[in-house]
Amino acid sequence: MQDFQKAFIEFVIRHEILRFGSFTLKSGRTSPYFFNAGLFNTGEALSFIGNSYAAAIAQSGVDYDLLFGPAYKGIPLVSVTVAALAQQQGINKPYCFNRKEAKDHGEGGLTVGAPLQGRVLIVDDVITAGTAIREVMELLQRTGATPAGIVVALDRQERGTGKLSAIQEIREHYGIPVISIIALDQIIAYLGRQADPTLAGHLADVQRYRDQYGV
Repeated sequence: MQDFQKAFIEFVIRHEILRFGSFTLKSGRTSPYFFNAGLFNTGEALSFIGNSYAAAIAQSGVDYDLLFGPAYKGIPLVSVTVAALAQQQGINKPYCFNRKEAKDHGEGGLTVGAPLQGRVLIVDDVITAGTAIREVMELLQRTGATPAGIVVALDRQERGTGKLSAIQEIREHYGIPVISIIALDQIIAYLGRQADPTLAGHLADVQRYRDQYGV
């Protein structure tokens, strides 16, 4: 586990962005943990997650020309990530994001920021069904841009209705890398090293869930 991954897990647990217990997911499954990226809702939290995305991107070695944030959650994420890349990693890249509806006045268009072109790295919070990513791919195709990869906060490493997870389906279908700040494997490894009995006590439930639904 990288230092930035350990720091990320500690931060999200401390701020209850990652919680343990019993949670009913949209899929109907009962999960022993829940990750709510919407709780990165303060200046400190946004700055932290931007630094975390930047560290994951820099470590991945992925080659890209521009960062793109899908509306709406991806807009603040791509904004803080591109700033952190410049400030923390010395990587200065352009970025843009899309509107849900095209603007027919002023500068117009579907996107805001730099032109959507070249090799595009998509910044989002999580991938569940993959619907939002497919919409982005259609937008890239219309503009002639090329997907270079996707970066997300958490890879649940959990299969969908078939044998693959949504992230694996994206990798297989589009042939691009999906980078995550952390994955379920890192959460399990972190819990396994805890002296705190409250945190360590969640390990067995998370492992059972991984055994049942993991990929």
